[in-house]
Amino acid sequence: MIKVEIVNRSCREVDEAAAVELARSVLAGEGVDSGELGLSFVGPEESRALKQEHLGVDEATDALAFPIDGLAALPDGMPRQLGDVVVCPDVCALEASSAEPTTPGGRPLAPTAPAGGAEWRGPLVHALLHLVGYDHGPEMEAREAVYAA
Repeated sequence: MIKVEIVNRSCREVDEAAAVELARSVLAGEGVDSGELGLSFVGPEESRALKQEHLGVDEATDALAFPIDGLAALPDGMPRQLGDVVVCPDVCALEASSAEPTTPGGRPLAPTAPAGGAEWRGPLVHALLHLVGYDHGPEMEAREAVYAA
């Protein structure tokens, strides 16, 4: 089973059970049946600070992924440390309400953000796919489309 440690420092209400369910579903779909995942929901300032520190870009972002083991082979008995995903619901909501929403890879999307403040779902999927080794491009976008339904 995927163990998810979740924290919400975003000052926004987030359906944590739905986020954990989505994370487990995506990871299972990518062939990961056990491991540990850190999932944090943060505010724009924390998102901006993390992106600046780790990517050298001074802006808040919807989601960041910090992979550890990915899908690499591990010695027997070694628990899989998937890594951490950080999602900023404020940025996700802003992107979902924009006139021309895009995928995290920058491709235009039709406005299909789920109702009820769950605009973080697409960015969470995107970050999870980074954890298991996908880079931006057609293959990742195809996998994102699988989980968008």
